[in-house]
Amino acid sequence: MLYQAKSFEHLKGLRDFSDQLLQNHLALYRGYVKNTNQLATILLNKVKLWKTGTMEYAELKRRFGWEFNGMRLHELYFENLTKRSLSLKKQSPLYEKLRQDFGQFSTWERGFMGVGGMRGIGWVVLTRDPLTGRLFNVWMDEHDAGFLVGSTPLLVLDVFEHAYLQDFGMSRTAYVQAFMKAINWPVVEERFNASNYIPGPVVEVRRRAS
Repeated sequence: MLYQAKSFEHLKGLRDFSDQLLQNHLALYRGYVKNTNQLATILLNKVKLWKTGTMEYAELKRRFGWEFNGMRLHELYFENLTKRSLSLKKQSPLYEKLRQDFGQFSTWERGFMGVGGMRGIGWVVLTRDPLTGRLFNVWMDEHDAGFLVGSTPLLVLDVFEHAYLQDFGMSRTAYVQAFMKAINWPVVEERFNASNYIPGPVVEVRRRAS
């Protein structure tokens, strides 16, 4: 089964973001989809031909994760953007959870934007640990390093230069501020609600008598 690039043309006219920046960004995203499909096919063929012990197979296998993550992270990023100005309602379960885990909503927001201002290229992700339900602001280096294994991404911010340089120049702070005004909170809430964890039973560990 081939992955199909999703359409995000509805984001044209996004506040503070030019249509040209959006078109360039979407073209890059479609490249990740194309490369993911190509690599999946090539890797399967190499397995069929008993060529898994080659250097080429090893490098392509490593590359596949990079391309796949680039595809999926861009989809999450575009999906959590909106042209409408929407704020997170204070009575929502997500707002309450952010308040519980960070003390105040404004503290979470400041922390998320702070991660977005860090030097380097990658992603900022608000993610949820399924075992405890706890929320974290995570830095992902490139597409590969830093994500918390098994956690659920709720809000994704692209901080590669291609996401902002054309419109905001070197002012990444201005870009992050514009992003915060364009968050599609209903989508983020849907991800949060779908991630609700069920606490497991408490297991009592008894020590054996020595």
